[in-house]
Amino acid sequence: MSSDETGEKVVDRMSGTETVPGSTKADPILVVDGVRRSFGGLTAVDVEHLEVQRGTITALIGPNGAGKSTLFNLLTGFDRVDRGTWSFQGQRISGKRGHQVARAGMVRTFQLTKALTRLTVLDNMLLGAKGQAGERMAGAFARPLWQRQERANTERALELLERFKLIAKRDDMAGSLSGGQRKLLEMARALMTDPDMIMLDEPMAGVNPALVQSLLGHITSLRDEGKTVLFVEHDMDVIMGISDWIVVLAQGQIIAEGRPSDIRSNQQVIDAYLGSREED
Repeated sequence: MSSDETGEKVVDRMSGTETVPGSTKADPILVVDGVRRSFGGLTAVDVEHLEVQRGTITALIGPNGAGKSTLFNLLTGFDRVDRGTWSFQGQRISGKRGHQVARAGMVRTFQLTKALTRLTVLDNMLLGAKGQAGERMAGAFARPLWQRQERANTERALELLERFKLIAKRDDMAGSLSGGQRKLLEMARALMTDPDMIMLDEPMAGVNPALVQSLLGHITSLRDEGKTVLFVEHDMDVIMGISDWIVVLAQGQIIAEGRPSDIRSNQQVIDAYLGSREED
């Protein structure tokens, strides 16, 4: 352990992990092997091995077109691989559809938010609850069962809206929210499933600077509550500030892994990514 500027003890969650591409982790929640996806003659993703350590914030970075969002889509069932397998919590989930991956405990948000704009904020939240008895024809007639469940879901939704400072918007149409508020809503809705791992695709993109710190606080609190966070982001200050571990993609392949201090000084990363930004 080390001390931060306040003197508090900071746990090194990646202690003993090798800083090499495809390194093994002490307790991986997600393990990816030989995942490849091509579009015509272009190979978008070619990841030989990737492990994500449980209970950490892991950033996935790389230049535009590196394959970050494509990899997210593959792992969460929104696209199909050419080859490869991956497991979550020790169970193989490769080939499963998006809703099946979510039920397994791995949920995601999108770069372009998927709020249902003509429903209220609260109704958007309730749609995220899993295992709702009233969804099926037989369960719809068991009114006492789904009423109790709906009350419990509503209580949880309101708690999350309070946590994400959206409670005053509960009865507003989701389409009336700002871009940053929609990001908060999507993150809150993802938590309605009580996932073990949450994958955030550019959570800060298009967000008013006034809301960035709020989003950062929510991401770190998820990690502190024991959840695993894997996120794609381009803001290097954000990445270096909250990540426990960073994975760097270039041309669909992992070229580096390590702590923020390792990545900041990695010449290959500087050449492929950071250097190009410094020249802008």
